[in-house]
Amino acid sequence: MPGSNVVIVESPAKAKTINKYLGSDYTVVASFGHVRDLPARDGSVRPDEDFAMDWELGDRSKRHIDEIAKAVKGAERVYLATDPDREGEAIAWHLSELLREKRLIDDSKVQRITFNEITKSAVQAALEAPRDVSRELVDAYLARRALDYLVGFTLSPVLWRKLPGSRSAGRVQSVALRLICERESEIEVFKPQEYWTIEVGFATPGGASFTAQLTQLDGKRLDKFALPAREAAEAAVARISPQAFSVATVERKQSRRNPSPPFTTSTLQQEASRKLGFGATRTMRTAQRLYEGVDIGGETVGLITYMRTDGVSLSQEAIESARNLIGSHWGERYVPAQPRVYKTAAKNAQEAHEAIRPTDLFRRPEEVSTYLEGDELRLYELIWKRTLASQMESAVLDQVAVDIASPSKDVVLRATGSVVVFDGFLKVYQEDRDDGAADDDQERRLPAMDQGDALARGDISPEQHFTQPPPRYTEASLVKKLEELGIGRPSTYASILQVLQDRNYVRLDKRRFIPEDRGRLVTAFLKNFFNRYVEYNFTADLENKLDEISDGRIDWKTVLRDFWRAFHVAVDGTKDLTITQVLTTLDEELGPHFFPTNGNSDTPGHDPRVCPVCSQGRLGLKLGKMGAFIGCSRYPECRYTRPLAVANDENGEAQEGPRELGNDPETSLPVTVRRGPYGAYIQLGPPPVAAAPAEAVAEEAPVDGKKTKGKKKVKVEAPKPKRVSLPKGMAAADVDLDTALKLLALPRSIGNHPETGEDISAGIGRFGPYLKHGSVYKSLTPDDDVLTIGINRAVDLLAGAAKKASAPAKTLGDHPKTGKPVTTGSGRFGPYVKHGSVYASIPKGTEADSVTLEQALELLEAKAAKDAAKKGKAPKEAEPAADGAEAPAKAEKATKAKATAAKKEPAKKDAVKKAAPKKAAAKKPDTAKSDAAKSDAAKSDGDSDEKPAARKRA
Repeated sequence: MPGSNVVIVESPAKAKTINKYLGSDYTVVASFGHVRDLPARDGSVRPDEDFAMDWELGDRSKRHIDEIAKAVKGAERVYLATDPDREGEAIAWHLSELLREKRLIDDSKVQRITFNEITKSAVQAALEAPRDVSRELVDAYLARRALDYLVGFTLSPVLWRKLPGSRSAGRVQSVALRLICERESEIEVFKPQEYWTIEVGFATPGGASFTAQLTQLDGKRLDKFALPAREAAEAAVARISPQAFSVATVERKQSRRNPSPPFTTSTLQQEASRKLGFGATRTMRTAQRLYEGVDIGGETVGLITYMRTDGVSLSQEAIESARNLIGSHWGERYVPAQPRVYKTAAKNAQEAHEAIRPTDLFRRPEEVSTYLEGDELRLYELIWKRTLASQMESAVLDQVAVDIASPSKDVVLRATGSVVVFDGFLKVYQEDRDDGAADDDQERRLPAMDQGDALARGDISPEQHFTQPPPRYTEASLVKKLEELGIGRPSTYASILQVLQDRNYVRLDKRRFIPEDRGRLVTAFLKNFFNRYVEYNFTADLENKLDEISDGRIDWKTVLRDFWRAFHVAVDGTKDLTITQVLTTLDEELGPHFFPTNGNSDTPGHDPRVCPVCSQGRLGLKLGKMGAFIGCSRYPECRYTRPLAVANDENGEAQEGPRELGNDPETSLPVTVRRGPYGAYIQLGPPPVAAAPAEAVAEEAPVDGKKTKGKKKVKVEAPKPKRVSLPKGMAAADVDLDTALKLLALPRSIGNHPETGEDISAGIGRFGPYLKHGSVYKSLTPDDDVLTIGINRAVDLLAGAAKKASAPAKTLGDHPKTGKPVTTGSGRFGPYVKHGSVYASIPKGTEADSVTLEQALELLEAKAAKDAAKKGKAPKEAEPAADGAEAPAKAEKATKAKATAAKKEPAKKDAVKKAAPKKAAAKKPDTAKSDAAKSDAAKSDGDSDEKPAARKRA
């Protein structure tokens, strides 16, 4: 019998965990994320009606709502226990509104509860302190959702009409794209500057050696560009060579380094990117699993606190637990005298949540390693170490600086070093920088020296350097920049970055963002015609207003009215804008990118705009049905075109032919980068030449006792050259001979498995890079490099593959029509349900263990209908039992249908021949885009909180 109290959460995994903490008086059900959303059609938000909004159930929400309604009916009390953030508050509001519409609850029966961690004590404490749904947080959600809808649904059609080939625009997504594009522009115009440094080797009287760098000449301190060329460096070397040197000064000072605060959402994403190579989406997906609960020895427990937070504070209980663990494991000297208290620097930390921490610090990573997948264990260990380190004693370092001078003091060099006197928190954790290096003072010990000590000079090493352009954004550095500018919220960053990649506006190459030409076009268009709405300050100010709504300081509709008034005028201003005007503007803006003046160094003075075919036309941007491209101004006399890409880059190679990298040292065959219909690839040797069939005289052979002579054609085939596809994310323009030879040498042996002793190899196959161990194959993740992956990472990945492969199929029950079992399993494309020969994938975000027989039947039915639609047939009914009376009748009916169809077939053919061709009806501008594209624009551009896939609209 259902419990008298109903608790509604978002995901089945969360429901499963909480259900074990509550008694028989409680029934826990899942909403499967958001239950309602704005319909993907014009008019869902109506500014003329004071921003009235329409809501509709998601495609799969009706069944979930029916199950919730069934559980709620007759319940004494309903607790809305969705996530403790603004998005969770919105889901709670939607649920309460739906249940009120069905007249299943009233205000006295429904209450809101939140907990920062899924533990028994936290859930029970939340039930003892229920509250009402926060109107302020709901208003902030409504304002954000309306803004995202109005921008996407109003601005995207402008893009479609004025810039064919574009996908859509978004309020925050477009600003993030602008950051990436502007950084690329900085890199393109960057001019490297040469400079030199000089290092000199020295030895102390005791024979200890070290190096020092030249810092002063003739009493002047040398700045970075004081030695701009080889001549200046050689002159400095000449000054150093004849001199004797001694220690002029020795400076010693002690410094303390304090630990970083525990993780917030953004710092977790940044550090997981730097230390673990995780993308933001991968980080949040893994953290979600740790938060919702993991089976630890038969008990399902949440391992970390809620992972969407701006707060850096820890509860008093967590601080005391950390201090006790530090003292017992590393000693009291690692415990600071006073607990460390951190305060967030954010203007409006999201609902004052705790930082991300383990729910139980005494649950060490090594103790839970057998219960966690590879990603889960690595992320849990990162969170565990960062939390402990935040409560540890500071590190103490001795820093030494030694000035070494010539007798006249006209030449001075400096040597620096530091020694860790007490490691403190460094015993557990060191933060990484954006370049992936550890953010700690590099320990460089200097030998003992005193002022006046004579030193023996060793080698003098002048070294040439060039200034480097600003680096492209990584996921970590882009998240950091967005947070610094106050754009978006940390909980939305993962989905924003994913949207940019899904729409092919940017790509990740070696974990750094490179804007695609489509993305640069969209950014240039928005900067020129909607500049205000992609300005950093404007977007940040709008975020502040949304925060003020959540604090109850401003009315949400006032914010919408102010925004819409100006935005609507800006959109109306583009109605008379012609494609020619757009092209002219974009051509001027992006001309230096697509037609660089130094693009052809072999012919000085060459104009990159001159058409290479007719030599008379001027190349420029053109727009067609499939998007933008580069074409000749003399069209249609000259029909030269090329893809929208920089000449001579990886996309332009298809027009110019293969790029030679050099010769293979073993075979002396040429190695080239080529582009085929399936992408770029490496080839060893020239392409095969088709040989003409050779005529050859057959040897005399007895046939039926007689000898015959005859000629037969022998087809001589030239050997095919060796080829290997480039791994996804590797740009053809970046491939050199060394990389190409390594790819051609694949598969390569990584090492022997520590348990089986069998060889593990890495290669590239039909489905991309993979690992092979015996008969087990495992695809590499996008963050793994097939050329550099090591044995430890390989064993980790294979362990996950073996675990999935060894998982037995689970029977959910028998199919009601056939009586045959319905099972779950896991394959190459993820978890699935199976019945007979029908396989249906389990949607992302849904735990395979939580799928019920009813859900499985729904998935199987949808899959069968989809397969039947592809074949042009009606969905196949379940087979009746062998002794069913319907079988003969159906067979007879099917036979008659086939006979009828056979008779009608000739008539159909004749009808096709006689049918006159019809002229296709012209499409109206408003209907030129598919419903899918409109839906893409109507959805939030990733500015809503990133949640499990189950929360998204189907």
